[in-house]
Amino acid sequence: MSDHELYCDTCEGVVLFETPFCADGHGADCPELVCTGCGAALLVATVRFRMPTRSRRRAPRPTRRHAA
Repeated sequence: MSDHELYCDTCEGVVLFETPFCADGHGADCPELVCTGCGAALLVATVRFRMPTRSRRRAPRPTRRHAA
């Protein structure tokens, strides 16, 4: 179990949070934390995303209109 000192809204202060037993198999990297003061749960979510890249396509050529 790993420990973290974080702010708890319920306790209104910085308290020790610990990682509970993780049934999902995350081990020490479990995103769930529990306040040791009041038992409030905290979920630490990490998000990964790819930055969009510019496509290197050329803009379509305008069509020329002819009078009839």
